[in-house]
Amino acid sequence: MSSRHSFEQQPGPSSSALAVRLAARSGALNTHTSGLASAHAQGNLVILPKSHAGDFLRFCQANPKPCPLLGVSEAGDPALPVLGEDIDIRTDLPRYRVWREGELVDEPTDVRALWRDDLVSFVIGCSFTFEHALMAEGIALRHVAQGRNVAMYRTSIETVPADPFRGPMVVSMRPLRAADAIRAVQITSRFPAVHGAPVHIGDPALIGIRAIGVPDYGDAVEVMPDELPVFWACGVTPQAVLAAARLPFAITHAPGAMLVTDLLHHRLAAF
Repeated sequence: MSSRHSFEQQPGPSSSALAVRLAARSGALNTHTSGLASAHAQGNLVILPKSHAGDFLRFCQANPKPCPLLGVSEAGDPALPVLGEDIDIRTDLPRYRVWREGELVDEPTDVRALWRDDLVSFVIGCSFTFEHALMAEGIALRHVAQGRNVAMYRTSIETVPADPFRGPMVVSMRPLRAADAIRAVQITSRFPAVHGAPVHIGDPALIGIRAIGVPDYGDAVEVMPDELPVFWACGVTPQAVLAAARLPFAITHAPGAMLVTDLLHHRLAAF
């Protein structure tokens, strides 16, 4: 932990972004970050060798719905000052994923031992930002109320390729009543930096999801008879793409275990 700061208790909705990062850095926080530091934007993470960074940047630019970039580091630098004070990308997420040849090989809480001078960090916008906007408008989110991670699914929607990166879009799902679903489209359209409007509403089979009760990532949440499943593009998409690309080495966040930035939600609204 940084000698300038200390952290002694679990963070919550009213915590500062720095407090959440310090909790992760100290090992006090090792689970999902949904609902924490509620004023602040969170980000998905992809760390790649510099030799693949340019291609991944092209992939993000070609796929702004699942991969809206919030920040990119200099090679070998674990700091991201554009996103927050005292960020150390190697320690400040609750949990990471390590990939080798496209296979998930580890889920550590700290990647300092794996750090290299050629690694470039990409931070991608997260739907946890627009969740706060939805709840502020009175739209209830069941997974938040139940303290669960959001449900995420691989789909049959193909991303725009940028070799060697290609593969299926991953989506996050929130069940909503029809009137709330319409309002959610209006609200989230204001946040293109964190996935924007939904990519699909209704029948999961139309986007290749066979079992809505069995998500590929995150936690299952019940869809009530009077609700529609509403699907947004998700920043876990790069993990499906990295598996397909079979890169020798990559690091990502564990689904739901985000980097909490100093960026404020309202500053990411388009209008």
